[in-house]
Amino acid sequence: MNSLKIKDLSVSIDNKDILKNFNLEINSGEIHVIMGPNGTGKSTLSKVIMGDTNYQVKNGNIYYNDILLNDLKTDERARLGIYLGMQSPIEIEGVTNADMLRTAISSKDKDNFKLFEFIKELEKNIDLLHMNKEMIHRSVNVGFSGGEKKKNEILGMYMLKPNIVLLDEIDSGLDVDSLKLIGESVTKYYQESNCGILLITHYQRLLDYIKPTHVHIMKNGHIIKSGDNSLVKLIEDYGYDSTNIIEENI
Repeated sequence: MNSLKIKDLSVSIDNKDILKNFNLEINSGEIHVIMGPNGTGKSTLSKVIMGDTNYQVKNGNIYYNDILLNDLKTDERARLGIYLGMQSPIEIEGVTNADMLRTAISSKDKDNFKLFEFIKELEKNIDLLHMNKEMIHRSVNVGFSGGEKKKNEILGMYMLKPNIVLLDEIDSGLDVDSLKLIGESVTKYYQESNCGILLITHYQRLLDYIKPTHVHIMKNGHIIKSGDNSLVKLIEDYGYDSTNIIEENI
């Protein structure tokens, strides 16, 4: 079983505290959803887990299994089996999707990398995600629509086969059809891989397709309440500031 454990994590940027004694553990076979108001630190959490150097870790530790991640670079964390699907994927002019994925997978698999198997897997996953086959030969995300960029993030997940998946508002900017496709594709990967997932979202509609095992409400840099999928309905009915949502000591 793989595990991502965050213990007493406090993080700042530009002398502003964002995460405050944050605690969370995600294991294989679990889908953790984090919801909460804007500016509460949700996206910061995903970036810090992946080692974004713009943020300063003031206190606490992040572990993948028994490995302390705090001082590891982003590529080292990725090679361990952690993947981040970004809210706003970057554009990389002059590097094709195929080149980027081939380089990443060959770096991870070393001598076990097989080009023919890579091509077959790539074609299969492009079909699964209903992507235009020409996109794989274009510069990464350059000229892509919002929906195409998000599909590209999920393609990366399928190709790299991570054990822990972080999805930061993967549903933002999607139309109804793309939302359904992304949601069902993530669920399919989860069921086949038994990975652990951290899903950050504002919208309950994505959870029609991805069923969480754990739901957390985050405010002011830490989790104030945790529960099962029924907590989503409570948020939908009453909002984050309702007296129905009582802050817990977590």
